[in-house]
Amino acid sequence: MPPATGIPAPPGGRAAWLAWSIGVSVYVLAVIHRTSLGVAGLDAADRFAIGASALSTFSILQVLVYAAMQIPVGLLVDRFGPRRVLLLGVLLLSAGQLAFAFSSSFGPALASRAVLGCGDAMTFISVLRIAARWFPAAKNPFVAQLTGLAGMGGNLVTTVVLADALHREGWTPTFTAIALLGVAVFALVALFLREAPAGAPQRAAAAGPGGVGPGGAPLRPGVGRQVRLAWSEPGTRLGLWVHFTTQFPGNAFGLLWGMPYLVEAQGMSRTAAGGLLTLLVLANMSFGLLFGRVLSRTARARMPIVLTVITATAVGWALVLAWPGGHPPLWLLVGIILVMGSNGPASLVGLDYARARNPVERLGTASGIVNMGGFIGTMITLFGIGVLLDALTPAGTGGYSADAFRWAFCWLYVPLAAGTLMILRLRRKVAERERGAAAGV
Repeated sequence: MPPATGIPAPPGGRAAWLAWSIGVSVYVLAVIHRTSLGVAGLDAADRFAIGASALSTFSILQVLVYAAMQIPVGLLVDRFGPRRVLLLGVLLLSAGQLAFAFSSSFGPALASRAVLGCGDAMTFISVLRIAARWFPAAKNPFVAQLTGLAGMGGNLVTTVVLADALHREGWTPTFTAIALLGVAVFALVALFLREAPAGAPQRAAAAGPGGVGPGGAPLRPGVGRQVRLAWSEPGTRLGLWVHFTTQFPGNAFGLLWGMPYLVEAQGMSRTAAGGLLTLLVLANMSFGLLFGRVLSRTARARMPIVLTVITATAVGWALVLAWPGGHPPLWLLVGIILVMGSNGPASLVGLDYARARNPVERLGTASGIVNMGGFIGTMITLFGIGVLLDALTPAGTGGYSADAFRWAFCWLYVPLAAGTLMILRLRRKVAERERGAAAGV
């Protein structure tokens, strides 16, 4: 557990909710940008004349950049504060989406998704840091779940509004309109966001000789030591693997492969497939509220929630993939969609582990480490499914068969098994450290 600092507890109240609301508006915008390709995957394949492997490269690169930026972004948040990082994130999101709107070939479009991923990486950790400075510690798990729930609101905009706009207005007008949303959000953050209550302690200065920074502020460890201290905490590593294992199935399905699977493998119309993707978002929001309430009352629910979600996801996909002919009934598809709706909220438990076991001045860095997990898992899954789909489909065949999708989706069990083993291993280490601390060792 982090040591006591003698700093007064954050106040909460209306000012806290206002600050959080402004910050979370950027995260909602980022999720709209992030998930926009999920409903445009088939259009992108036609526009750029690419196959499944190349199509998955869009999301893989975006997620790769997102994951790679998590530790640098955490350090930036710890050093310069979430407000500046959010403003930079909005600029990058808007620039990347605008370039994507006007791209007509694969290379420039790929580069624009990388820029978008960089901007996306700057949002979630910044909002969590704002919440940590404005709300009492006991309320942070609930606020973190609300943050994820708000992000799912952005996903809902994508599946309902963006899918329809793309069909009616076309590629360039739709993505240009999304890019221009950033102007309003940038102004909101720049003019009204306060990242900490009045009188809260200032961010620590960079480490140097003497132990005290300018104005008597406590010194912060150097960048390398900051990362090492966060990583050395078993709770941070456990959080990373919880995030990795619980987030990627629903993430990979919603970001890219859900629409092609439902349309090409299951023969649904785009409207019906969009309805199921909307159900995924609504289930995510519902589980976010449920888990947030439970976790705000007792931290002991963390691991039971994580293991239940992992088990339900593994069993649900086993039933879907084992169904004869690769065409499961609608009720089973609805069931696996509902189960995957629990994936995102369960992944936020990983951030609870990091927050509970790192001091506030290291929270951005620790959160960045944890937040890499699910997106690394997503990247591995997106790529694996894309490669397997191409390998299982004869050259010149239009689209992918239900059987190809069934075998390709078996790849889900590789990261799922690896992540579960690491969770069980690190769970014991965290428990041992807690017992040692309780015994005064």
